[in-house]
Amino acid sequence: MPHSDLTDYPRPSLAVDTATFTVLDGILFLALVTDEESGRLALPGTFVHERERLTHAVLRSQREKAGITGREPRQLRVFDDPDRDDRGWVVAVAHLDVVAPEVVEEGLDAGVLTLVPVTEVAPHGPIALPYDHPRVVAEALSRIRAEYAEAPDPWHVLASPFTLGDLRALHEAVAGEELQRDSFRRHMEPRLEPTGRMSDGRRGRPTRLFAHRT
Repeated sequence: MPHSDLTDYPRPSLAVDTATFTVLDGILFLALVTDEESGRLALPGTFVHERERLTHAVLRSQREKAGITGREPRQLRVFDDPDRDDRGWVVAVAHLDVVAPEVVEEGLDAGVLTLVPVTEVAPHGPIALPYDHPRVVAEALSRIRAEYAEAPDPWHVLASPFTLGDLRALHEAVAGEELQRDSFRRHMEPRLEPTGRMSDGRRGRPTRLFAHRT
């Protein structure tokens, strides 16, 4: 039987896209860049170069397009609808990241990055992202909400030490709704490490400080 050459088979282009979220002033934001092809706001992404690892492509797109460095986005899932990109057959491996506000400062200062409240992204808001990026954002948002429902701060957005109030504000931003204070405390406090210290009281009366449990 003759040996098959891989070039005999049709192959899609391979791309990566990353949904990066951050929280500012109690609001969950999505980090977007201007897509070179459509001129619209889109998730930072790129085509994978020949013999390049997916991880390297993700970090390259974050660095070159969004001004974000020093991160390790997690793989979300593969989006392989043959019609997802009107330019041709493109399979995208979507990634997810949740960062502290200071991580996006360089991209914002350079003018390459735009922060948009997730509530403004279609289908619930006026900003329509290109390709199937709305599906990527919806799945990424569902993933982080599920993660934060189970753990205090799985992405370590808060720097230790922090108060339960700080943590609840982060969870409310991610969930997009207010959370009952006593229920939140009962659910999350056993998963935190008490520091034995109190806040300085500059934002209300002193309260206990906690750290991430290692």
